[in-house]
Amino acid sequence: MKQKIRFIINPISGVGKKGDLPQIIEEHLDHSKFEYDIAITEYKKHAKKIAYEASLEGIDIVCAVGGDGSVHEVGTSLIGTQTKLAIIPCGSGNGLARHLDIPMNIAKAIECINEDDTIRMDTVLVNDKPFLGIGGYGFDAIIAKKFDDYHKRGFWSYVKLVMKEFMRYNPINVSVDLNGEIKSMPVVLCTIANASEFGNGFVVSPTSDVTDGKIELCILKPFSIWSAPAVVYRFFKRTSHKSKFSEVISFQKARIQLSQNIAHYDGEPFDVRSELNIQVVPKSLNILIGKK
Repeated sequence: MKQKIRFIINPISGVGKKGDLPQIIEEHLDHSKFEYDIAITEYKKHAKKIAYEASLEGIDIVCAVGGDGSVHEVGTSLIGTQTKLAIIPCGSGNGLARHLDIPMNIAKAIECINEDDTIRMDTVLVNDKPFLGIGGYGFDAIIAKKFDDYHKRGFWSYVKLVMKEFMRYNPINVSVDLNGEIKSMPVVLCTIANASEFGNGFVVSPTSDVTDGKIELCILKPFSIWSAPAVVYRFFKRTSHKSKFSEVISFQKARIQLSQNIAHYDGEPFDVRSELNIQVVPKSLNILIGKK
């Protein structure tokens, strides 16, 4: 029996035209294995509704066609269900897709779906809010909020915002309780990593594994403007955890108190409470992956 796939296309994510997507799907999907339909999102959070309804219908695979925000909406709706998440990355960062070795080329990403190589990945729960790959409460949260309102998508828009905001950014204060051991400090980044990267090759947690039942707390301490190029270089070379300004701690549960109530989960900005209870939810999402 053929599996049923619902492709959810976000027409405004990332960059480039998406009018050709239905034709590319038709040409590259293996029709001997799958039958499919396509849903186009019409408003923010619409993908969440479509994905949840698909799981109730018994659709086998729901494919998020868009960026990390689209993946977040679709994927968090499928946590705890039998429906599998697939990704065709069309966003500005595509962090989770890159971690899972899903090609950035649309046709090749569809060919990965044909392989139906599936894992059960961990997800993260912060108070009552789930996410899939990366959550953050420092400078990255400010950038996510600014980028969400920015008039232009794409990598260079990120770069412009980062350069502009970094010059006036003040580190936030965090207090982290890990099994009764409390650390309090000012930070530039306070990142919760289930996957390894924000996107575009910016790797915040090189050792993170979405199937190991653990998540990583990645702290980046304040540094001078003169150290900034070396710090940024380490992120792109996957050696950020070796920097003297960094600390990475694996955990399953933690409590964090923040001096700033802004967060991002999978690149999506959120307002949060000042006290966060964070835990990994092991093997809670079925997801299709690429080939190394």
